[in-house]
Amino acid sequence: MTLSAAADRRSQLESINDKAFQVNTSGIHKIIKADKTSFWISKHYLAIFNLFLILYIGIPFLAPVFKKAGWNGPAELVYKIYSPLCHQWAFRSFFLFGEQAYYPHAAANLPGVLPFEQVSGITDLTDPSRIQARVFEGNALLGYKVALCERDVAIWGAMALFGLVYALTGRKLPKLHWLIWVLVGLGPIGLDGFSQLFSQIPNTYIQSILPYRESTPLLRELTGTLFGLSTAWFMFPLIEESMADTRRLLAKKFAVVKK
Repeated sequence: MTLSAAADRRSQLESINDKAFQVNTSGIHKIIKADKTSFWISKHYLAIFNLFLILYIGIPFLAPVFKKAGWNGPAELVYKIYSPLCHQWAFRSFFLFGEQAYYPHAAANLPGVLPFEQVSGITDLTDPSRIQARVFEGNALLGYKVALCERDVAIWGAMALFGLVYALTGRKLPKLHWLIWVLVGLGPIGLDGFSQLFSQIPNTYIQSILPYRESTPLLRELTGTLFGLSTAWFMFPLIEESMADTRRLLAKKFAVVKK
């Protein structure tokens, strides 16, 4: 919102031929390296963002691939890098190369799906701080854990997907209204995540109001996708406004200096 307001102010100042603004933008008569760098970034920022998003969401899937290939060193490095960024609880993560794509808590109550407690022997009673569930990476039978949880995979994957679509459409998609972002993006993920969080607090009064619940992989994927998609849709057009303004102002400066 701040970037949008700044861009709007610049356009208005130019439209009324503000003298102070004209002095500020025309008083510099040389092009410095920072100008060239800013201009390059303003043109290629979307490619940089998309590359970052693709790498961020892609690298966690290398951990189970490395484990499957027997490359424990690189796999552990991936898990360690992403450990501060995600809880990595095995019962809320995807698995590759195993019997199932996920092993949720028994409380999720998914028919026909083996629960995490049964396949690992780890429960909240034996592991109340969930440290064992965090370090559990799987095995040859169960498969190996992706280094990001299900919801994070959905969030970052949706953002990467929107970034690619935004690039293919020539950055022409209109801004998403903030109210839609709140209702569609924040609402479902907040309701699912916080209701789960509060219901699992070991307090009799809270649990009498909000019964214990464990979200399902489908709900985590759905709410994460809505949040990631709407956030990217809200964010990218705002960034484009600012970058377009930067390109316009620097192009004007380059033309003045060239003359």
